[in-house]
Amino acid sequence: MPKPPTLRRPLVLASVMAAMFMIAIEATIVSTAMPQIASQLGDLHLYSWVFSAFLLSQTATTVVFGKLADLYGRKPVLLAGIAVFLVGSFLCGAAWSMPSLIVFRLLQGIGAGAIQPIGITVIGDLYSVQERAKIQGYLASVWGISSVMGPLAGGLIIQHLSWAWIFWINLPIGVLAAAGFFAFLKERVEHKQRSLDTIGAALFAVAVASLMVALTEAGTDGGTAAAAAAICAASTVLFVFQERRAREPMMAFGLWSRRPIATANAATLLSGMTVIGLTTFLPMYVQGVLGQSALVAGFALTMMVLGWPVGATISAKSFTRFGLRSILLFGAALLPFGALAFLVLGPGSSPVVAGLGSLVMGFGMGFLSNASIVLIQTCVGWAERGAATASNIFSRNLGSTLGATVLGAVLNFSLARGGNGLSPASSEQIRELLEHPGTAISEAAVRAALDHALHLTFWAVFAIAALTLLAATLVPRVSLDAAPQKAAGE
Repeated sequence: MPKPPTLRRPLVLASVMAAMFMIAIEATIVSTAMPQIASQLGDLHLYSWVFSAFLLSQTATTVVFGKLADLYGRKPVLLAGIAVFLVGSFLCGAAWSMPSLIVFRLLQGIGAGAIQPIGITVIGDLYSVQERAKIQGYLASVWGISSVMGPLAGGLIIQHLSWAWIFWINLPIGVLAAAGFFAFLKERVEHKQRSLDTIGAALFAVAVASLMVALTEAGTDGGTAAAAAAICAASTVLFVFQERRAREPMMAFGLWSRRPIATANAATLLSGMTVIGLTTFLPMYVQGVLGQSALVAGFALTMMVLGWPVGATISAKSFTRFGLRSILLFGAALLPFGALAFLVLGPGSSPVVAGLGSLVMGFGMGFLSNASIVLIQTCVGWAERGAATASNIFSRNLGSTLGATVLGAVLNFSLARGGNGLSPASSEQIRELLEHPGTAISEAAVRAALDHALHLTFWAVFAIAALTLLAATLVPRVSLDAAPQKAAGE
């Protein structure tokens, strides 16, 4: 596609950042409001599915929308994604029960599955590699700002307005983003007869969704997990068969098998597992073992979220000097280095140690994630950039789900088994310790059991971080001057 006038590009960038902000702030602002929402809607046993539904549908559709953007252009897919996300947001605010809220969150997730990968793809289209490095730092800052603003905005809305505005706040932002894309994003896509692999897209969505359900329910509902795993296996086999016979397959296996893309995505998947382990279990350790408040626990975790955009910004200025592979390797090396801080934590440790480890890992993710997305986009032309970008985001989301399942299993196994002369601890005892410290009859024993179990979990996080570094060493060197063959319409 032709390069737009220089004056138009900042307006498109502003639209991308606005659209990304809706996705970024969604997690933190909803987390803040969910206790009150659940108290009004009931069905507390469905609480976690309000979050899982969004991630499930987003992950299942990311790759599909990436392919659609390569076939029909970025603009229609982006506008459709924003429309779906805003409809889902409006309906979430109008939800009358927990099941209805979950259904509408699924709709929101579908919209997010289009917005996030295609927004990043647009940046890859409009900016050169050297410029794109700096722009990726801007996009990373959106996530950092939203992580700080989300809890604050959520608390203010819950205190002064109806909880529905947690979702309705997206409406004006989304309308402005859509208007910016409609007015300023110009692209020329060659009009020709295209074959849309709808069967492949549907099978892929079913395979990923069922995999995530199986992982989410593993260890809690054996029947549901087994049924979901069976559906995943069957749909995966059918999907592979369909892709090998389709004239224009939804997923080009050749794209995923290219060494730069395959290795960068492998490192991204493992880094997603590492980050979700930190996000999930560090606050539990700070509160349950160190005996600190939720505010202190939030501070320790926020250090990672603040370090991420800073690392991305620094890395963006270093691509041309050190190269993409070196930056990616440096970021991957920071992950196990930062994870070491959690291995030395003990009941008497300062939460500052946890905050420093979190900060280092945030820096590492900023370097790694920025370098991996720019590296992948550099290896392909316009006609594959959407699918390539979506593959990286899909890998990170899938890694988060895998990490939550694997590391959660490590924690639960350790708590149930005990070890080191410690008695097993039940989930009810852990919940009592976290919610009402000082009231548990055997608080010291429960705290010791939690300390032991979380240390095993942190060792698992360290091992996955080390595997991330190993995967990063397999990423080949890619020249910033690489110029893949341009597709028609570029």
